[in-house]
Amino acid sequence: IDQLEVGRRLTVATSYDTSEIVLGASIACNGACLTAVETTQGYFAVDVSGETLNKTTIGTWGIDSKINLERALKAADELGGHLVLGHVDAVGTVQRLEREGENHRVDIEVPDSLKHYVASKGSITVDGVSLTVNEVADRVFGVNIIPHTWGHTSFADLSSGAKVNLEVDVIARYVARLLERD
Repeated sequence: IDQLEVGRRLTVATSYDTSEIVLGASIACNGACLTAVETTQGYFAVDVSGETLNKTTIGTWGIDSKINLERALKAADELGGHLVLGHVDAVGTVQRLEREGENHRVDIEVPDSLKHYVASKGSITVDGVSLTVNEVADRVFGVNIIPHTWGHTSFADLSSGAKVNLEVDVIARYVARLLERD
């Protein structure tokens, strides 16, 4: 089966200099690492597999959807945050959005399968943005979004009930796997 029969080709408008995007380059789109298969001035295209459509929010995107984009880190680049792989683990649901002074408080519910990977003061990636978890209550974790992040990401478009892509901390994932060993 041709992958495009079970997937989809998406064209993404961007302010990136697309002449610098090499075909085959990885670009995280709302946290999902996708491969650039075509570029034109101001746009790049990616092929999205059926698996990715089923495991992320990509299938819900429309013409006017705003998404967070991030180019792949080069080995010599500064690591200015948490380790993010672009491997979406699951889709979460925004439970509450509330303004707290200049910041925004966001509470997100994770699927039961991910709750053991989320820890207070640990990291989690929401729609491709790496954040610090404030606290966790069973399957719901809270984060605070500072004004800069709120204004430069798609978070301003969130509402209660919105679906978001989640990537748990890679170190937590490997620690959990090691603890499973006999």
